[in-house]
Amino acid sequence: MGNDPAPQPEQPRRQVALAIKRIFDVVASALALVLLAPLVLMVAIAIRIESRGPALFRQKREGLHGHAFMAFKFRSMRLEVCDASGVAHTVKGDPRITRVGAFLRKTSIDELPQLLNVLIGQMSIVGPRPHVPGMLAGPQPYRSLVPYYDHRLSMLPGITGWAQANGLRGDASDPVQARARIDHDLAYIENFSLMLDLRILVKTIQQEFFGGTGS
Repeated sequence: MGNDPAPQPEQPRRQVALAIKRIFDVVASALALVLLAPLVLMVAIAIRIESRGPALFRQKREGLHGHAFMAFKFRSMRLEVCDASGVAHTVKGDPRITRVGAFLRKTSIDELPQLLNVLIGQMSIVGPRPHVPGMLAGPQPYRSLVPYYDHRLSMLPGITGWAQANGLRGDASDPVQARARIDHDLAYIENFSLMLDLRILVKTIQQEFFGGTGS
């Protein structure tokens, strides 16, 4: 991987906030997995009925300080065309996506299995979205477009983040939008607070689950 950011010592107040954030992640993800179990089961059945293959899809992502982990998602593409690398971006009307998958992506329900990654400690509920190794921004690697890209790896990746709450998600073919995502990630890291996390969660629920802005 590129120039990994060296772990920096946290200020005492920030350390306390991060500890509270982790406690919230564990409690919230465990509770959500229990409460959403019927929905998870229905989604898994719908995926299996429409197309052959497992309901869950695992993909390598870059986590804290660039350490790789396997992120869970509901499978939204036909098995024979699933992109395990994740380097090829999905586009509007992508023929690889199933009908059930299109609905899951639009509502962001496909991300729900990442609650398992949160419970394990590989992710947080709120943080910069985890990218695949070698992520592209337009025709070039993200790290070539944004020299300070790796600084986003100084916090646990999240199911949602400040960039997503501000509509910066999906196709990264536009260099201006792609750079704006990283700038939002770094703004979140620098200004992290528990109140900011709460604000992001509220915006995400409004936009993704009720507004259906996923892709």
